[in-house]
Amino acid sequence: MKVWIPHETGHALLGDLPPEVTVETMADPAKLPSSAADVRFWVPPFLAQREATALLSELPELAVVQLLSAGADAWVDRVPPGVLLCDARGVHDPSTAEWVVAAILSQLRAFPAMARAQAQRRWAYDDVAPTDELAGKRVLIVGAGSIGTAVRQRLAPFEVTFTLVARTARPEEGVHGVGELTQLLPHADVVVVLVPLTEQTQGLVDEKFLAAMRDGALLVNAARGPVARTDALVDELPSGRISAALDVTDPEPLPTDHPLWELPNVLITPHVAGSVRGLLPRAYRLVGEQIRRFATGAQLTNVVTNGY
Repeated sequence: MKVWIPHETGHALLGDLPPEVTVETMADPAKLPSSAADVRFWVPPFLAQREATALLSELPELAVVQLLSAGADAWVDRVPPGVLLCDARGVHDPSTAEWVVAAILSQLRAFPAMARAQAQRRWAYDDVAPTDELAGKRVLIVGAGSIGTAVRQRLAPFEVTFTLVARTARPEEGVHGVGELTQLLPHADVVVVLVPLTEQTQGLVDEKFLAAMRDGALLVNAARGPVARTDALVDELPSGRISAALDVTDPEPLPTDHPLWELPNVLITPHVAGSVRGLLPRAYRLVGEQIRRFATGAQLTNVVTNGY
């Protein structure tokens, strides 16, 4: 059984595999390590998504596409019938949750303003103090999956209260449905968006969403750029009524002349929430488990259905 993975270092991280499994490194869709005709299990590279998805037509024996990303939006509706698409749910929980906490604290405690003052060698106490604080805040987490759970766990010690929202309400778990957002947003001090990009979530953060946020609230987008309508952000954020922390934008990279760069109430990071040193060991542990499951005929985990 032939397996392709995108990182040479991944071989040592997979763990013991059945003897019939052959693993090859395929980091570049333009440079195949061997014939694509007999590849059964494929872990595509993070980058070059368009080139990678185009390669699907050259893999007639493919049975599994195992992503290293938590989001599957680039692959949904492109994987041929009969091929399982699996995401890396759980792999990015610690890193993305850490970024969310760091972004919230950075914005509430005015770290970006102080970093700008430091670059000017200016002691800016009178400019920023007193700052806001996280303690006592009401946090609305839009996306009650594994990353949302990880964010809640890490924010709990900060004496905040939570409201969670998912595709559908789960009253027994205290989770609200997405249809309730308009009623929930005015009561949240911090709104964290962690939904996958699907037809239903594209443009979720629009003019109506932003207008419903309370004055002084913070929007945190660690999902995908198109989940938020960029023109709505550009219209709303310059007023300073709300602030934002964005790890993702639409488009990416954000053009150098884009107005979002200039707003003092917006923190922008270059889609790095999941880019940490521990990513590949966690990711390839999952890949190894999935290969062993597939080789033995066991059911795979993290199978993507309807974009989720």
